[in-house]
Amino acid sequence: MFKPLSIFIGLRYTAAKRSNHFISFISLASMLGLMLGVAALIVVLSVMNGFDRELKQRILGMVPHASILGYGKPIENWPELIQQIENRDDVIAAAPFIQAQGMLTSRGVVRGALINGIDPELEKNVSILGQHITQGSLDALNEQKFGIVLGDLLARYLGARVGDKVTLVMPEASVSVAGVVPRLKRFTVVGVFEVGAELDANLAYINLNDAAKIKRMNQGVEGIRLKFEDLFSAPQKSRDIANTLDGYYSASDWTRTHGNLFQAIQLEKKMIGLLLFLIVLVAAFNIVSTLVMVVTDKKADVAILRTLGATPGRIMRIFMVQGTVIGVMGTALGTLLGVTLALTISDLIAWIENALNIQFLNADVYFISYLPSELHWPDVFVITCTALIISFLATIYPAWRASKTHPAEALRYE
Repeated sequence: MFKPLSIFIGLRYTAAKRSNHFISFISLASMLGLMLGVAALIVVLSVMNGFDRELKQRILGMVPHASILGYGKPIENWPELIQQIENRDDVIAAAPFIQAQGMLTSRGVVRGALINGIDPELEKNVSILGQHITQGSLDALNEQKFGIVLGDLLARYLGARVGDKVTLVMPEASVSVAGVVPRLKRFTVVGVFEVGAELDANLAYINLNDAAKIKRMNQGVEGIRLKFEDLFSAPQKSRDIANTLDGYYSASDWTRTHGNLFQAIQLEKKMIGLLLFLIVLVAAFNIVSTLVMVVTDKKADVAILRTLGATPGRIMRIFMVQGTVIGVMGTALGTLLGVTLALTISDLIAWIENALNIQFLNADVYFISYLPSELHWPDVFVITCTALIISFLATIYPAWRASKTHPAEALRYE
């Protein structure tokens, strides 16, 4: 089979055992460094993609994409407004809500919580809450008067299970014959949800009518929650909706509550990607040092090839082939290792947590309680191509130096 001389000699130099073992070690180190750099870049970007996905699907699946709020007063005509809003093509669904902050107590334990009053049927259209009920039922909010659905961590803190009673303490006081006392209301736990995020520790849901009674809003609601096809369009579209409705309404969106978290993830993804890219760059510079030493070691061979008629261009291609082989092998192994780890790292970390009985991500500190990963093939393609290009460019200078070798000077002391 025909094989160009430069490729034949370059591959032979790559596979040959060297008398100088230090050069062989540097070649292996260059390949391993490139492999680890590419693998680390793929894995870390996949993990950052996973955090980005969890923020969009879990966190932003539970909190509103946007909300339409009344100016300091309840929205009485919310059924008509929901129908008007849902007629828009850019809105998937809308649902009413009432929010209250208070403390939940059970068995001597007190925890602060954000209480959401919802219509269970309409809430299923704008939230993933119904998909993450682990105990009880969301529909039980309609069946049980003054029922409550707790987050999993919140229920654990309170020691409450389905059927237990918890007491809601409102931050408002009532005047009675006994003096000024806090407003209290007993609720029955009818469900527990778990989304694997910080929301499990501080969120609870009650029926919309029960929330209206607690906040003394009669038939009004505090706002209308909106769900859009494109959550990034929520800020602009929610303002447009508020301006087009009859009456005075304001708009709020997810960027005000969780926008900083999303921006932090995007910034970390860019900065970590840049730092890990430097690892690939260092590995490429190792290829430069490897080829420079190989050129020095092979000066006599280069001189003989030149005397036999090899052109400087052919000599240059020989060493470029050798360096490119190191780059291709390191990049290929790194891509294989990185893709494998990216696809399995969530299960691997979960196994380590179970085996060692530890938890790397605590939902009290982080917004999710496990390590997510989502492999994006365009990222793999960009990383692989970049590593190959850098590896190829790293071969040019040492190969150029080899092509400038003068046969007479190289063979003078041989």
